[in-house]
Amino acid sequence: MSQVHAMSDAQVDQELKKMTAFIKQEALEKAREIELKANEEFSIEKSKLVREETDAIDAAYAKKFKQASMTQQITRSTVANKTRLKVLGARQELLDDIFEAAGKKLPGGAGDDKKHQAVLKNLLLEGLYALAEPEVQARARAKDYGVLRKAAQAAEKEYKEKTGKDTKVVIDEDNALPEGSAGGIFIVGGQGKIDINNTFEERLNLLQSSALPAVRKALFGENPNRKFHD
Repeated sequence: MSQVHAMSDAQVDQELKKMTAFIKQEALEKAREIELKANEEFSIEKSKLVREETDAIDAAYAKKFKQASMTQQITRSTVANKTRLKVLGARQELLDDIFEAAGKKLPGGAGDDKKHQAVLKNLLLEGLYALAEPEVQARARAKDYGVLRKAAQAAEKEYKEKTGKDTKVVIDEDNALPEGSAGGIFIVGGQGKIDINNTFEERLNLLQSSALPAVRKALFGENPNRKFHD
């Protein structure tokens, strides 16, 4: 039978020191483990927060950049439209001035009797061909009656040569064109129901409408935005 020897106070004290040192070492290792885990979790959370904030900043910047780009585009478009409207306005003003100047020169076309007679003859022929009637009436300014009579005779003759048919141009002296008119003639047919306005003012209006694209091209060049051409 073995005997149990009692430890002396020194041995007990030594054992307690060993146990204390062991526990302390365990506690230190555990503390280091907890600290490492805490640091790791902190780093992860910190990276997450930094990434979220960075993404938020990037998103906010992208939004502001997009808004700035849209504002810039709107500003450019507004300026471009205002500039285009000013250019179009200036061009239209120039065209209006050109046709206004042409209108002021219309009365001068009656200054040369020979040329005036040729013009009236051609205007009469246009009406004769359109109406194709044995008799039509012609209205003009009273001061143009003399030239108109000669023009009517020439027109009747040419109409006969071209169509083989006779026609008579009767000057309607009861309904003369106003003396303030630039000149030209009104041709009336269909027993007074059909009239053809061949006054100089009306011819200029027709020219202004039909020749406007050509005048624009001659003055300002080809329109790059025009897709269709006559």
